[in-house]
Amino acid sequence: MLVVGLTGNYGMGKSRILALFAKLGAYTFNSDKIVAALLTEKDVLEKIRSVIGQGVFYKNGSLNKKKVARLIFRDEELRRSLEDILHPLVFERIKDFLKAADKDSIVIIEVPLLFERGHRKKFDKTITVFTDEETALKRLEKAGVKRTDALLRLQSQLPVKEKMKRSDFIIDNSGPVRETTSLAEAVYKTLLTADGHGNH
Repeated sequence: MLVVGLTGNYGMGKSRILALFAKLGAYTFNSDKIVAALLTEKDVLEKIRSVIGQGVFYKNGSLNKKKVARLIFRDEELRRSLEDILHPLVFERIKDFLKAADKDSIVIIEVPLLFERGHRKKFDKTITVFTDEETALKRLEKAGVKRTDALLRLQSQLPVKEKMKRSDFIIDNSGPVRETTSLAEAVYKTLLTADGHGNH
């Protein structure tokens, strides 16, 4: 089994690339979806309440994610406290996922803060998905994210150029879908060879 960490910065298309790898035959794990699920669990919500307070909750007890985002991307200490609650839980789910995966498979796990939180050693290989910042901002604006909010998130992350330097592979997600698909296919073929599949 080859376990690959997939990262990139906000709005640069990690999930799109993860879906491409799934189509190519990789086992894939979307950390963002796991976080979304965790944010509905009572014990997790209680921990968040103890760190951020009651003000980020609706009357029905569910979390106001927009309010949380506005707070944590303006306060690094608060953001790290939330990450300290969620990250260990996400990696517990990843462990369970790896136990169930085919031992001869390529496993690609989307981890937005792979380098920021020191998770590099957990993976055999790493991939960074990138676009230029303006492309990311325009895509996010189309998706309804305010430019000021998007910039705050991007500024809280390690610059994507630094992530590219630290990665084994990079995928440019700026161009047409066809181009991006070709790049993902080339990386996947290399990963198959690295894991002992196919011809060397």
